[in-house]
Parts: sequence; structure tokens; C-alpha cells
Amino acid sequence: MQGYWCDLRDPDTESRRALPKGSRPTLPHPLALAETRSGALGLSLSSEAMKINQDTVLRGKKVTLVPYTAAHVLRYHEWMQSEELQRLTASEPLSLEQEYEMQRSWQDDADKCTFIVLDAGCWPGQAEENSMVGDVNLFLTNAEDPTLGEIEIMIAEPSYRGRGFGKEATLLMMAYGVRNLGITKFEAKIGQENEASICMFKKLHFKEVAVNSVFQEVTLRLDVSDQERGWLLEQTNHMEEKSYAELKQAAGVLDT
Repeated sequence: MQGYWCDLRDPDTESRRALPKGSRPTLPHPLALAETRSGALGLSLSSEAMKINQDTVLRGKKVTLVPYTAAHVLRYHEWMQSEELQRLTASEPLSLEQEYEMQRSWQDDADKCTFIVLDAGCWPGQAEENSMVGDVNLFLTNAEDPTLGEIEIMIAEPSYRGRGFGKEATLLMMAYGVRNLGITKFEAKIGQENEASICMFKKLHFKEVAVNSVFQEVTLRLDVSDQERGWLLEQTNHMEEKSYAELKQAAGVLDT
């Protein structure tokens, strides 16, 4: 969620091009909802549907995904003070004020769907900022095809890398994109030397489709056929979708 798309060299982290913020287009095209859990077809919505995750929590076995809010900014800002993370993500450090501005812009951007990745074993027992391990994002990047989503995952806490947290967070986001946002195709852009991350996405059935020598990255793609959809939903049949506000209220957490 920095001003530059990240490339964290880790099996649980796929790469992002170093592009200035605001470079991705806002899409006016309609977004058709995927089949709901009850089997009924949803109505066609605009790209404002990307904002429906603002009160959504996705709970898995290892990770819990929550909307990116102002409460998460300080911890995220602390992550990005690391020279290692700056180097690995090809990012420039932002001031704390700029980080808050960035969070607000991402929250209001209809072509981005962003979740903070929490350790499911810590939250809601611990404060969210103490349970954060990374973030996962889905972008509508193709103005001509709103069913194509570019997926990104970053596990910022070193102790959580290589333990399957990134894999589950990616699967939960993909399932949410298919079920709730009408996504039928996913792309991931990964640094050519990041073999571990490429391997992780290939295990999720992504196929290599292009190599960009300028950005030194590989593009992997997954077309969600009926067979792939069934596999994805089977892999995430443990996922629970909850109301963020209700969970915080039950835990005695008040919005500030």
C-alpha cells in the first residue's frame, strides 16, 4: 500500500512494479457479481462494488483478513522504515502523514480491494496492530475487462514467511474475488529472480504467460474455469465471512 508497487523477495510475497501512485486507472465499467453462496446470481454492479469489503472480515485457519483502516497505518509505516523492505519493495519512504493520506485514497478507490493480513491465532484476542503480518490486494487493472484482477501479497513480518500465511491469504482473496467481485481471471507479476514466489503461484495453478525484460518480471495467469472454481472453493471451504463492525463490537473495540 506504499506509493510504489512492491516486490518482496519471499515465497509468500509476489512482486509489484515500481510505479508511482495514481498510475492505475479508475474503472467506470460494470462489475458483475459472481454466484452467491446460496447459488443465486447477483445483480450487475459498478466498480464501486470493490468497496464492499469495507465491513468484511475473511477468517481462515492461519490468517484473518480485515479492511485497511487508519488504525493499521502506524504499524504499516513502521514496517516501511526498514531499509530492507524499502529495497525489496522498490519503495521510497513516506512520512506518517503521507501514509495516512495513502490509506484514505486506497479506501476510497473503487478499483482496489485491500485487506490487512492478521495472525488468526492472535486476533481478536490481541489488538489488530499487534497481530498484523502483511497485506493482500486485488486491482482491476484492465479497463476493457473488469473481470480480470491483479493480485498482490506481502508478508512483511519475517517470522511469518515460509509458513503458509501468504498462501492462505492469497487463496482467501481469490475466493472472495470470484464469489463477490465477479473476477474470472487473475494475474500476478513477480520478479524473475523470485523463484520461490513463482513456485508458490504455480502451486495455485497459475501459468507463466509473459516475461517483461524492462521490469524484469514474470506475469502468471489463472483463468477460473468451472474446474478451477471448484478447486478454489474446495481449498477455501473453511473460510468464514464476517462483519468487521460486529466483530469489533463483540470484542469491545470502538472506532476512533
